[in-house]
Amino acid sequence: MNDEVPAAVMPGPPVEDSASDPAAPAPLGVPRAPTGNADVDAALRRLADADHLATDGHVEVYEDVHGALRDALTALDARPGPPAPTRHPTATPQ
Repeated sequence: MNDEVPAAVMPGPPVEDSASDPAAPAPLGVPRAPTGNADVDAALRRLADADHLATDGHVEVYEDVHGALRDALTALDARPGPPAPTRHPTATPQ
């Protein structure tokens, strides 16, 4: 008779509830209001990824968000604005 338990039903390490572990990652609960700019809103949504990471994983998320926000600002500078006003020649006295 074989008393071994198959690997598929062997218990794994105990799973700790994040509420009982104060060092576990937890969302900060900071609201993120839409800005109306799709690129900025996408970057701000990316910040939520840091809520589920340990602190050492935040740097990558923050760098990604910073780069995306910088790109969004750069795109604003590249967007064509209204045409420059034309100067009317002044009448020359006769």
